[in-house]
Amino acid sequence: MTYQAPLRDIMFNIEQLSAWPEAASAGACSAIDATEAQAVLEGFGRFCSDVVAPLSAAGGETGTRFDGAQVVMPEAYKEAYAHFAAMGWQSLAHPEEYGGMGLPRAVGAAAAEILNASDMSFGLCPLLTDGAVEALLLSGSEEQKRRYLEPMISGQWSGTMNLTEPQAGSDLGRVRCKAAPGPDGSYSVTGTKIFITYGDHGLTGNIIHLVLARVPGAPAGPKGLSLFIVPKFLVENDGSLGCRNDVRCVSIEHKLGVRASPTAVLEFDAATGFLVGEENRGLEYMFIMMRAARFAVGVQGVAVSDRAYQHALRYAQERQQGRPVDGSSRQAVPIVQHPDVRRMLLRMRALVEGGRALAMATAGWLDLAHRADAEAKREASDMAEFLVPLVKGGCTERSLEVTSLGLQVHGGMGFIEETGVAQFYRDARILPIYEGTTAIQANGLLGRQVLRNGGGTARRFSGIVLETERTLQSGSAKAQLFANRLGEARRAFDASLAWLLETAPHDPNAAYAGSVPFLMLAGNLAAGWQLGRSVLAAEAKLERGEDTAFMRQKIATAVFYAQHILVECGTESTRIIEGSESLFDAGLQI
Repeated sequence: MTYQAPLRDIMFNIEQLSAWPEAASAGACSAIDATEAQAVLEGFGRFCSDVVAPLSAAGGETGTRFDGAQVVMPEAYKEAYAHFAAMGWQSLAHPEEYGGMGLPRAVGAAAAEILNASDMSFGLCPLLTDGAVEALLLSGSEEQKRRYLEPMISGQWSGTMNLTEPQAGSDLGRVRCKAAPGPDGSYSVTGTKIFITYGDHGLTGNIIHLVLARVPGAPAGPKGLSLFIVPKFLVENDGSLGCRNDVRCVSIEHKLGVRASPTAVLEFDAATGFLVGEENRGLEYMFIMMRAARFAVGVQGVAVSDRAYQHALRYAQERQQGRPVDGSSRQAVPIVQHPDVRRMLLRMRALVEGGRALAMATAGWLDLAHRADAEAKREASDMAEFLVPLVKGGCTERSLEVTSLGLQVHGGMGFIEETGVAQFYRDARILPIYEGTTAIQANGLLGRQVLRNGGGTARRFSGIVLETERTLQSGSAKAQLFANRLGEARRAFDASLAWLLETAPHDPNAAYAGSVPFLMLAGNLAAGWQLGRSVLAAEAKLERGEDTAFMRQKIATAVFYAQHILVECGTESTRIIEGSESLFDAGLQI
């Protein structure tokens, strides 16, 4: 169950794809340079390999338990988290003003990948805290920022997101949790929330719950939700902890995967809460946290995929079985030499590197969305909003494929718990579900990012891809090969976009029947676009004689992606344009 952070590929993506220079010049991140960032990530990679990765097997086997009063975590998790917080790892991508390091989001995303590849159960606690910090930074009052942000950014306190209730899954308009205003400006919050990741755990001194609830007289539906800070322990004016608030964990869920991550049922019994922003704007504020969480979940998809790939590659290099099909040996050889095992391993690697490239580029757009220049900020924000669902939906769906392939590479041993690879698949299986299912991502992409503005952002995205395609056409033979496949994929995207824009106004059922295939097509194209940019960067470095072995492998992986994965965009386009009729004609009776 060893893990080695892929720092060479991570730094290549940060330096070549994440728009770091542009974000830095716009003041979106600190003045730290790439060499210093690499040193930070190297240190973090060692910490995760040595301290966090060993937790994975034991955490998956023993999980957490609820003793009727509190969640009991494995002792090793407590020790690991104490080291994590003491070393300041929670603070990497947060503002220096509140004790963070101010690093670009791409560095934060890289750290999140390394942490979650080491152990996704452990990584979920910092992930939710990052999202809560983001929500408070953008929506909290100055007093709330002063009171809560530094201890959260330091890792002393953690954060949660409380949306779901027993009767209200993804349909947040059905939320019933109530918040009654008090004479001192606080609110009394009452209700039950379920599926709360790290809702109780004992790793930190306090837990800052961000809770959606309704105030008296609020409009029905999602427009009547407000957002509240409900701390586990109330916080005094001097920052010290006060009395225990009236929020309790009443049980935890027993899950398929991420078993060492406690998923709690929380009961709020007239708990003291504090309004974030204005009443009835809670969903708007919570979407800030949800966007951050959705991006992070996509990064988790890349992370668990890379862990599965590393494990499968190591096994294939060591496992001796079968003679070569070309007759070159009469002895058994490592299975990595068999063509179909190579196909599976290269598909795994190409999907990992494509997902990582897309995530790093999206992190750059998210940084640029904080630029002071209003027009550039709007354009970057639009592109980031378009790409985040592709990272979340595409990378998480692909993680199921990659972890399944990793199991397949192991053959029968993959189905045996002792090899550890079944855990990667179990852990990955939650990723296309939480923080909004793939269908929710796809419907949002089609409805909000495509139809609402008449396809403007989607066409801009296609135009940027075309620019990369044209640059590739003037390059080497391999660059031109990649350009041809990228062009085919782009044209499949354009045709699907035109059909959806034409169909949705008069037949929304047909259009939305193609929303998930459209998300997968767009995500495939977006990852291919970034790998095309990688080819250009790698070829430029080869001309200068830099890191030739790595650059050649980078190009070879991208070409494999073009020939084996980008070509699937045409299939998705067929599903979108021609598939809706059979979907509604087929009966579903038992």
